[in-house]
Amino acid sequence: MDVSRTIAETRRQVSVWRKAGLTVGLVPTMGALHQGHSSLVQRSLERCHRTVATIFVNPIQFGLSEDLKSYPRPFDRDFRLLEDLGCDLLFAPTVAELFPDGCQQPAEFPTSVTVQGIAEGLCGKFRPGHFAGVATQVLKLFMITMPDVAFFGEKDYQQLQVIRRMVRDLNIPVSIEAGPTIRASDGLAFSSRNAFLNAEERTIAPRLIHTLITAASELLAGAEVETVKRRAIEHLLSVGFERVEYITLVGTETLKPIQRADRTSRLLAAAWLGRTRLIDNIAVDIQLNQEKNETETET
Repeated sequence: MDVSRTIAETRRQVSVWRKAGLTVGLVPTMGALHQGHSSLVQRSLERCHRTVATIFVNPIQFGLSEDLKSYPRPFDRDFRLLEDLGCDLLFAPTVAELFPDGCQQPAEFPTSVTVQGIAEGLCGKFRPGHFAGVATQVLKLFMITMPDVAFFGEKDYQQLQVIRRMVRDLNIPVSIEAGPTIRASDGLAFSSRNAFLNAEERTIAPRLIHTLITAASELLAGAEVETVKRRAIEHLLSVGFERVEYITLVGTETLKPIQRADRTSRLLAAAWLGRTRLIDNIAVDIQLNQEKNETETET
């Protein structure tokens, strides 16, 4: 696997592939790779002739009080994982390469891509500027690597929809393919931030998805949304979560809150366990039974 540190070098390599008529897949990451990332790389390897993975801890998607400095950066381990998977190129630029004028916070970068509406609720409410930072950086990566297909996980569901909307609205010639959330045997969604959980918190963390599964079952049975949300929040607080930012039933594509599970919908949640912010989501439709059965089988 080749490693590129510069925009020019990456563009040269992609240009060689393009001239040979090869398709290119992109898997953007911030490193600290796990099974979820691996599954996306594997999907790209199956779908495209060549696969580019990126590792870059993007400063413009972190708020002033967030964990930019402490975000895990195990580059050597990440490199070995990608090489073992068969990834063709790793683009791992420095901050100075992507932001030559200097940038450590969203407000410091003068150019921004803002996806209104879909990025404003849910995590957008609690992380101001986050999705503008994500959308801006993803667009930069698209312009550098010029992929045919880009792969993102459903665990970061709002991010996935923000990127899809950006691609649609700006007529970007990239197909966005979603990979399912990959989970540990107890149901916890793999996340780079799981490394921040201590041993006790790690045993509590899977309660988030199990609470969502229960809530989704109640919604499908006809229970009122507000009643289900209140019970779910009370349960999470009772088992050790310090704070629940939201549990919200939304339309699958619009992410607008809905009051009845009478259409294709998604139940999303964000909650704090110690110093770790966990997010998760579940489809509230026929897929629910499949996810529930898979989780129960694994446990």
